[in-house]
Formats: sequence, C-alpha cells, structure tokens
Amino acid sequence: MAKLQRVDSKAAENTMVFAEGTGEAKTVKLGEGTVRFVTFGPGWRWSKHVGPVVGAERCQTAHMPYVVAGRHHVVMDDGSEIDLGPGDAAVIPPGHDAWTIGDEPCVLVDFGGMRA
Repeated sequence: MAKLQRVDSKAAENTMVFAEGTGEAKTVKLGEGTVRFVTFGPGWRWSKHVGPVVGAERCQTAHMPYVVAGRHHVVMDDGSEIDLGPGDAAVIPPGHDAWTIGDEPCVLVDFGGMRA
C-alpha cells in the first residue's frame, strides 16, 4: 500500500541541464514513479538540445505533462501535432519532437517518462 509522501523539486535525485543553457529537468521519485519538473527556455528544441546528447533524432520516451507556464509544440512521427499552454495536460507517446513556442520559458510537470 502506498504511503503519504511529499516531494520538493529542490530534492531532485537527477538534474539534466539542456545544451546552450536552454533549460533543465529535475527528476524526483514519487511512490513507484517519478515526477520531472522541467523548464524549457526560449529556443529550446528536443532534436537540437537533447537528441545529439542521446544519439537520437526523435524522443522515444512517453510523457504526461501538465503545463504551468509558457507554450510547447509537439510533433509526432505520424505528423500529428499539438500546442500546449498553461493549464493543459497531455499524453505524448514515444516518437516525437517538441519545442518552446515564443519568448517565454515553458514550465511543466511531467508525470510520465524516464527517471534518468
């Protein structure tokens, strides 16, 4: 049975800083899963700032984000695409590219995806 638990993004067990200082993702364990507190700066794009580091053209991780601030655009391998903004939640399957829209950082909480 699950126990009552609280996590703070400052207690991240893993922090990934994106290339060119375009943001960061802090990962914390919560129950049996993980939560990522993510900030994507203006100009951030997965295929440019993460893909080269992991050796892939498209993100192969599933995500379940809730957008707190800013805007985010996602394009799937099949060509479908969505824009996300404050208050939006989404399911994003593996096989996508994504980027920040506009001059404001996109801040989101990701309840899916990987731990490292």
